Amino acid sequence: MKKLILIIVLTISATYSFAQARKTKNLLIVTLDGMRWQEVFRGADSAMINSKYTEDKDEVRKKYWTATLEDRRKLLFPFLWNTVAKDGQVYGNRDLGNKEELSNPYRFSYPGYNEIFTGFPDVRMNTNDAIANPNMNVLEFLNKQKGFEGKVITFSSWERFPQILNTGRSGLPVYSGYADLKNNDANARLKYLNEFQHHVPHYLGDSTRLDFITYEFSKEYIKQYKPRVMYMAFDETDDMAHAGNYKFYLDRAKQEDGYIKTLWEMIQADPFYKNNTTLLVTCDHGRGDVPMDQWRDHGANVKGAENTWFAILGPDTPATGELKTSTTIYHKQLAQTISNLLGFDFRAVAGHEVGDAIKTVFR
Repeated sequence: MKKLILIIVLTISATYSFAQARKTKNLLIVTLDGMRWQEVFRGADSAMINSKYTEDKDEVRKKYWTATLEDRRKLLFPFLWNTVAKDGQVYGNRDLGNKEELSNPYRFSYPGYNEIFTGFPDVRMNTNDAIANPNMNVLEFLNKQKGFEGKVITFSSWERFPQILNTGRSGLPVYSGYADLKNNDANARLKYLNEFQHHVPHYLGDSTRLDFITYEFSKEYIKQYKPRVMYMAFDETDDMAHAGNYKFYLDRAKQEDGYIKTLWEMIQADPFYKNNTTLLVTCDHGRGDVPMDQWRDHGANVKGAENTWFAILGPDTPATGELKTSTTIYHKQLAQTISNLLGFDFRAVAGHEVGDAIKTVFR
């Protein structure tokens, strides 16, 4: 009995010390659907600009092309490379041997998001259909922790997240597609967005809303409700790539980088979030590369679609910038990394396989 009590005390003590060691109190997660590592680390691709996939080639060159790779990627992702890479970390530059990959073999959206948030490349999650995910995810886990109850929120452009995050079981508030925010005490701006989103052109179809609206909901929700964990999921980079429109693909990537910049600056100006919030930016899958036509696609049979990336910035992350070590990490490691950043151990209660946290993320 004494040994059992000692083990319990030591476990509680270790958990308490672990939690106390973290400076991160809040978390902002952002995904750019189907955003290739090639443009993230190399900037605009000259072969793509000169191909049939780019209209207004001179305009695109003027906006996104310069001879130096470092300058080129800053033109496309100025916040990522001028702020996140300077004060945080960026993973996945395969040109340097730093690989970040999917573990799931399917290489498309639902399996990719399942892997990110459950830490588990479940072979049953092999569809984009509206199937409720049986796996516990790290967001629902966090939503049950003391001080986080009702403080975890998702806004997404793609309509599939209520199933990916299984709102029926998890109870998470997930506002996807054209779903209205249900808070009765929502401010006037949020109520306006509820109405506004139904009157804008449905360029992405009748189920997937524009990223601008997802961003505006997220921004206004942060201002009013001060969530502890917010997940914001953009979709247009994937849509433009599937459409074969390289110009719009680049434009949407730069636009989303700008959205993230604005949110981060707003957070750092708010005493509730300043210097105690971590930002994590990633994607759900990669895309093909060779032959060129494969850039539009992803999936089990598309070579390169397993190649992903992520960036992180926050008080617990050393400012080591672009990772240049020759190593491979996996998307399945992000769930436990997210949990550990906030001082918790998701793997201990998930009920399924969960990848190890990425140690280099932590000071």
